[in-house]
Amino acid sequence: MKLIKSILFSAIATTLFSACGNGNGKYDATGTFEATEVIVSSEATGKLMEFNVTEGDLLEQGAQVGYVDTVQLYLKRLQLQASTSAVRSRRQDVSKQIAAIKQQIATQQREKERFENLVKNNAANQKQVDDINAQIAFLQKQLAAQTSTLENSNASVSGESSALEIQIAQLEDQLQKCHIISPIKGTVLSKYAEKGELATPGKALFKVADIENMFLRAYVTSDQLSKMKIGQKVKVYADFGGDNVKEFPGTVSWISNKSEFTPKGILTKDERANLVYAVKIAVKNNGDIKIGMYGEVSFTK
Repeated sequence: MKLIKSILFSAIATTLFSACGNGNGKYDATGTFEATEVIVSSEATGKLMEFNVTEGDLLEQGAQVGYVDTVQLYLKRLQLQASTSAVRSRRQDVSKQIAAIKQQIATQQREKERFENLVKNNAANQKQVDDINAQIAFLQKQLAAQTSTLENSNASVSGESSALEIQIAQLEDQLQKCHIISPIKGTVLSKYAEKGELATPGKALFKVADIENMFLRAYVTSDQLSKMKIGQKVKVYADFGGDNVKEFPGTVSWISNKSEFTPKGILTKDERANLVYAVKIAVKNNGDIKIGMYGEVSFTK
């Protein structure tokens, strides 16, 4: 019974792989086509107010496809903005507050000059000048103290205002994260949520893939690896069934630095090789290639 199963498996595998390829079996490696896939998750907690995503949709990078409820965050931002305005209103105009003392000092300076002239003419005594100097010194100390108090008060107001502005910036960031954005240009492969459902941070919403720039993940032997390099131009063949095989230009974009056992369903040039190296061949897709499709690569130009 085991022998029969083995024969059947070999026959099926032979039929499958002979149907694939460029028609003449001149492949150097085989593999399957992959695309860069991104699972977009929610960054906020709330009800999905809008979620306009359908499997198969082509999305542009940065396109908004929905948003999470933002009412509470919006109201909190209004509250902080009102608090910021109230705090800023406590800011003192230092120049206006100390203008009166400066005027008193200026008046005393003029009085000092007048009495000094009177003393020279023996019309006044020195004590009167000394009293004016003492008054000027007192006003100057009062001016310095009031200026320091006002500046400290304004510094405190600035600190409170800055703290509120930081909180507003945090809310702006949270509001921005309520918008559901496609991070890449690509096609929606899967949709995991619907409008009206509760979204939480980390909850997957949809999967999008860049199917314009695809990769053939193929496997090569150590002998082939020595003849390959990043950026090398190759030929890629996609099998569409029957004799329908199309050729695409490809570029080696990645070579694994460690070996692995040959995956099931993968053919190598040397069938005796047990350990192979994965490589990625970048292919520009015209819309014909599909994810998971079988393909071959030829390293000869």
